[in-house]
Amino acid sequence: MLDQLFGSKTRVKILRLFFAKQDSKFFVREITRELNERINSVRRELENLEKIGLLKFEEINNKKYFFINKNFFLFEELRNIIIKARILLEKEYVRKLKYLTGAKYLVLTGYFVDLKDETLTDLLIVGKIPRLTIEKIVNQMSNEFMVDLNYTLMDQKEFEYRRGMTDRFLYNILKNKKIVIIDKISKELE
Repeated sequence: MLDQLFGSKTRVKILRLFFAKQDSKFFVREITRELNERINSVRRELENLEKIGLLKFEEINNKKYFFINKNFFLFEELRNIIIKARILLEKEYVRKLKYLTGAKYLVLTGYFVDLKDETLTDLLIVGKIPRLTIEKIVNQMSNEFMVDLNYTLMDQKEFEYRRGMTDRFLYNILKNKKIVIIDKISKELE
């Protein structure tokens, strides 16, 4: 959606990166690696965004570091567009996750509910699901959201055991803010 709106996939990726990490500074090669884009297209888009005033730069040790200009007159509007696009993207992934065959319990926590520093995982998945399937989805999500997402996969037996012994890791997830996508376990207990 944003690609059509902004006309360039590279520009959208750069906007997502800078709005996701608003207090960070990046040099060109670092951005190129982070976004997996060609250096010329990254340079061109950085120059365009710098010309309109959204990005600023400073030179440190002969390297040009770019950072977002929080005083840009459309800063809040662009930030809101990026956030709303992220929400739409999250909903798309939630639909994918809902239909995971074998999932008994699935919650989004950590990054998805702004508890990144308080939980050790961002997705908790209980059931019999191939690890490669989960890794593929989580890697796609990590790339789209430009953040390293952590997941925990356990079978129902392990989940019940950990819940029964009041495992600190599991109870931290269960008692904190979370988004429940699938909960077939509670229905089984009724």
